[in-house]
Amino acid sequence: MARSKVFDIVLGMTVMGTVGTLIGLTLGGGLMPIAIAVGLVLGVVIGFLGGRRFLISILVGTVLGGALAWMLAGVERVWVGAGAGAAMGGFLGVQVSMLLDVRAARKAASEQGAKSPSYR
Repeated sequence: MARSKVFDIVLGMTVMGTVGTLIGLTLGGGLMPIAIAVGLVLGVVIGFLGGRRFLISILVGTVLGGALAWMLAGVERVWVGAGAGAAMGGFLGVQVSMLLDVRAARKAASEQGAKSPSYR
């Protein structure tokens, strides 16, 4: 397995495992191990599929959401802000990724049109 693939899987496990932990804290009780396990499994799958941009957007959202909650509500609410930030980061990451894919497809189509001979 390539190093970049291993890095993506470890990054996925770290980010999604953290998100699973935050969700487990919110749910409480005996659901925390289940939330962590689901987060780790999702992290492996996302990392294996090469979702590095998605994972980084979740990571940035987690850090920014936690920092904002810390500044506004205090240290006892950091985990709520981090969880909400992770969700928003994931949502925005998917949207940005789709926009970048559309842009790349348009660019490839225009380059292909410029290279092909015109039969007018």
